[in-house]
Amino acid sequence: MGPEHAEHAEHTGLAGDGHRRRVILLTGPSGAGKSRLSARLSAAHGWPVVRLDDFYREAHDPRLPRSPLGIPDWDHVDSWNADAAVAALRGLVDGGPVEVPVYDIGASAVTGRHVLEAAPTDHILAEGLFAGRLIEPLDREGLLADALCVRQNRSLTAARRFVRDLSERRKAPHILVRRGLILWRDEPRVIAEATAQGARCVHPREAEAELAALSASVTS
Repeated sequence: MGPEHAEHAEHTGLAGDGHRRRVILLTGPSGAGKSRLSARLSAAHGWPVVRLDDFYREAHDPRLPRSPLGIPDWDHVDSWNADAAVAALRGLVDGGPVEVPVYDIGASAVTGRHVLEAAPTDHILAEGLFAGRLIEPLDREGLLADALCVRQNRSLTAARRFVRDLSERRKAPHILVRRGLILWRDEPRVIAEATAQGARCVHPREAEAELAALSASVTS
């Protein structure tokens, strides 16, 4: 937890309260390893994972921005419903269960829904490109445990992102190559923005070790 978040927790009486669910935000560039890290943490500690990408707007929504590539601009802040994401996280902190959407980026549509629950001592993982934008509202409500910006070598991140997007058939290969180059160039700005929003930059291995220690402190 960063100093500003720790100060807030102390002020609200949440510091050291092992029975208070709170949210751990994982932000960072697309392909940096947020989803893999969340999956490992969930498997190890049983924490529920809220995929913020599932709150993207659908193709028929006129509020969904379009990129110059002719596809939905998933890197634009208006491409997702932040209010709905905060409401879901608030519901989990308050005890849940919460029903959340399942979004297919290839189809630019919600294809289903599923239910998430959290045990009294769980932390809730929320991962996505725009997670940093939830730091202020969650911290204000006393719902925030920590906010991490996951980052690696940006060329490695770009390669992993391309392999993932290709395997998931998110869009045509030539579109993925063009988008990948744009994201590679834009990555320093994404990281700087997350840092300005209050996230701490860490490598996935460092984040996993830190959060494992947090889980041990809560359950001990």
